[in-house]
Amino acid sequence: MDDVAVAVLAARAAADVLLALRADGALSGRALGDAGDAAAQQAISAVLAAERPGDAVLSEEAADDPRRLTADRVWIVDPLDGTREYGEDGRTDWAVHVALWADGELASSAVALPGLGEVHVTDPPPALPARADGPVRIAVSRTRPPAEADAVAAALGGELVPMGSAGYKVLAVVRGEVDAYVHSGGMYQWDSAAPVAVARAAGLATSRIDGSPLAYNAAELSLPDLVVCRPELAGPILAAVRSGR
Repeated sequence: MDDVAVAVLAARAAADVLLALRADGALSGRALGDAGDAAAQQAISAVLAAERPGDAVLSEEAADDPRRLTADRVWIVDPLDGTREYGEDGRTDWAVHVALWADGELASSAVALPGLGEVHVTDPPPALPARADGPVRIAVSRTRPPAEADAVAAALGGELVPMGSAGYKVLAVVRGEVDAYVHSGGMYQWDSAAPVAVARAAGLATSRIDGSPLAYNAAELSLPDLVVCRPELAGPILAAVRSGR
């Protein structure tokens, strides 16, 4: 089984338990989210232990193992990205992230959108849809849209589109639902690793909000900001961020 297949297997295993737990109806809200975090972590851990027992793992739902810093292969996972949205009945804007970092770069990755029944992978790479007519659409957090996104919208004549999880927002750019995702503040490596890998495979531009590269498997877990966008928008978006600061 190649690494993409392992990523898909792990992401689907987590998606299955998350959907079953939600459908059961015994829990809701925060309690459902907490149970989902734990169940998805267990599902992904079981797959990786069986298929790639020698690899290191960095997960939001497990203690950080410093041995990953000297490992050649590290799985960076978020078993349930968008816990709040998962706990809200009927919402689909949550995700499961499974990324492989190998030899210094993001490699084979999968992002499941269980609410939509989709899994997006790095190979074969996603086909980027043509941009829809109309203003530039910019995905932002439902609860804390950044000032930088306001500056971008003003400069580009765009509109802000609130959405749930980070993974869903990145995949919304991949799927053509929006044209860009601009975020600053309160994010970690597992929040973006897998979706950024898929976005890069699709030919999208990805960077920190200051234009510097997104680096993974670093000692510092925080990776608080990012821009993911159609390649032709990268220059104008970064320029708007700089002028708005």
